[in-house]
Amino acid sequence: QLQLVESGGGLVQPGGSLRLSCAASRFSLNLYAIGWFRQAPGKEREGVSCISSSGDNTNYADSVKGRFTISRDNAKNTVDLQMNSLKPEDTAIYYCAAAVFLSSWCSLKRTDFGSWGQGTQVTVSS
Repeated sequence: QLQLVESGGGLVQPGGSLRLSCAASRFSLNLYAIGWFRQAPGKEREGVSCISSSGDNTNYADSVKGRFTISRDNAKNTVDLQMNSLKPEDTAIYYCAAAVFLSSWCSLKRTDFGSWGQGTQVTVSS
């Protein structure tokens, strides 16, 4: 069974940066489309970014376009989310998720993903 582990969360001031990583053991993440999602207190889990298994298709929520970048590090078997120009409204628990589908497929719908990590807290505050 695929197990995902997120890391890299923390406390950062507005305007700062964080880099989240999604790692897997025993399986290559290249087999999966990977999505990053977040959930703030009292809100539904929302899609932030995704990358296809082939790596040639990415997508971003409008709220993070131009600030966040998703990428694969095949050597480390991780999918990273570089977050720049962070805002207080980015505060949430961030989850990565995996799905097996067409090589160029990418989705921000949480119902399309079957395997989830436990999440990492990101807090943006001065």
